Amino acid sequence: MKPKFSTLILLTLLSALLLVPFVVSPIYLEALRSRSIELHQFIRGEIYKQVTGYVALVFVVFEMLLSLRKRGRSWLGKLKLPGSVIWWRSVHIFLGVGLLAIVAVHTIGATGLNFNSLFLWVFFAVTLSALVGVVAETGVLESPRKIFGVPGNKDLALTKGPLIRNMRAIWLPTHIFLVSVFILMLGVHVFLAYYYR
Repeated sequence: MKPKFSTLILLTLLSALLLVPFVVSPIYLEALRSRSIELHQFIRGEIYKQVTGYVALVFVVFEMLLSLRKRGRSWLGKLKLPGSVIWWRSVHIFLGVGLLAIVAVHTIGATGLNFNSLFLWVFFAVTLSALVGVVAETGVLESPRKIFGVPGNKDLALTKGPLIRNMRAIWLPTHIFLVSVFILMLGVHVFLAYYYR
């Protein structure tokens, strides 16, 4: 079930489409406020935010299960979790795009202020780091080329394996760092949401 390069490109385009509301939200939120006060109050209300927030939190927990699958044997002894790492990685990719959609629904496209704005931008960076890395890796793997590099310069030529290892050495630690920052900020966000309730 490993996503093909074409599927990943479609998911990247879908992700870009899901970010459009964040660009145009000042326009449509103001129009919504002036035309339908009740709907505007509902989507800005506590019940809407809690329900969509908990759905987003469930997506985050499922996303973190990838780590459990990868490290399951060392953390859980002899307990073996079902499915291959490739299957879990594929689910992780699709859930990540789903999480982007849930965040768009939760925030109604508003970028927020102060902490929430920074939190949202960290989330966008997490998504971007994952998409760039996975799309680049899959593009190299599915390419018919055997050697990649600068034409005419054999010193900079790499085969698929070393090239993917070099790319992964950059994007994966970046993604993991951003995910760690996101998880810390998520804890603060949940605390603030209940503290200022």
